Amino acid sequence: MSLILPVPRIIPADAVPALRWGIVGTGIAARFVHALHAHTGQRAVAVAARDSAKTQAFADGHGIPRVHQHPSALIADPDVDVVYVSTPHPLHHDLALEAISAGKHVLIEKPIAMSAEETRAVTAAARRAGVLVMEAMWTRYLPQADIVRQLLTDGVIGEVHLVRADFGFAFPFEAKHRLWNAELGGGALLDAGIYPVSFASSVLGAPHSVTAAGAVAATGVDARADLLLTGGTGATALVSTSLVTSMPVVASIMGASGRIEVASPFFGPSGVTLTTGQIGSEETVAWRDETFASLHDGMGYQATALASYVVEGRTESPLHPHDELVSIMSTIDESRRQIAAA
Repeated sequence: MSLILPVPRIIPADAVPALRWGIVGTGIAARFVHALHAHTGQRAVAVAARDSAKTQAFADGHGIPRVHQHPSALIADPDVDVVYVSTPHPLHHDLALEAISAGKHVLIEKPIAMSAEETRAVTAAARRAGVLVMEAMWTRYLPQADIVRQLLTDGVIGEVHLVRADFGFAFPFEAKHRLWNAELGGGALLDAGIYPVSFASSVLGAPHSVTAAGAVAATGVDARADLLLTGGTGATALVSTSLVTSMPVVASIMGASGRIEVASPFFGPSGVTLTTGQIGSEETVAWRDETFASLHDGMGYQATALASYVVEGRTESPLHPHDELVSIMSTIDESRRQIAAA
């Protein structure tokens, strides 16, 4: 019998209410808002950022009707249902708490905060206020992620023994750039590393042990990191990230009966290959995601998912729950500590 991959279960964009989004920050937000408007029923209605001229240009370019001079004014706007926080990492915690206090749902760019302690504070506040808070780990909401979940749930590759994932690139050292600046939340783990750590967590759960090695840049941030994570069943994950190394940006899950490979770049719409059997008698089937011409158009899936969770009255994503957010940040905290102390 030929292998068949499961069909991804996707929430139709027109099956959820059109929420009104307020955008704080204009960096990665340009890609997000494009995806929001091009591929979902969600709409950005307001934006706020530091540079007023750039913010106005952003609003004009994306058809956003209102520009606020300060994030607090946007958060207080009664016509905003959801606040999307896409500022530098160190600002996530305070902005999220302010939005939650105002009764807004919040989507926070990765990482959700600078530490596990900050993440606990944000998620606890969301629970108390009864509003939805999600990290913008868009990878979890892609069609390929649902294919992988179904394969693991059905036990197609048997008991999982090993997970591998990497995301790294060579970026010129510039002490004031956000990637290298500690005050702006720089470092490989907080920028690129959140993706492979989150992927490993989605398969193995919270690790029982974390062993990290790497290198520290002159600015004190981690320039590269290699992690060995041990899961509760004894399975392990090998995770790598870097600001000085060009990596393939792939992920794989290996079990007793086969393996699942997610194509590069694994964090965005790419593809899945399933291989079962042993060497010499393997059977393989592949699926490619050719839905979008632009990689980041896949960001729209998380917005549609958020709207569906709001309708259901949730305060956290069932695909990326709060306890896991804390666990992932704990893994990054410990990895950064070990690398800095080496």
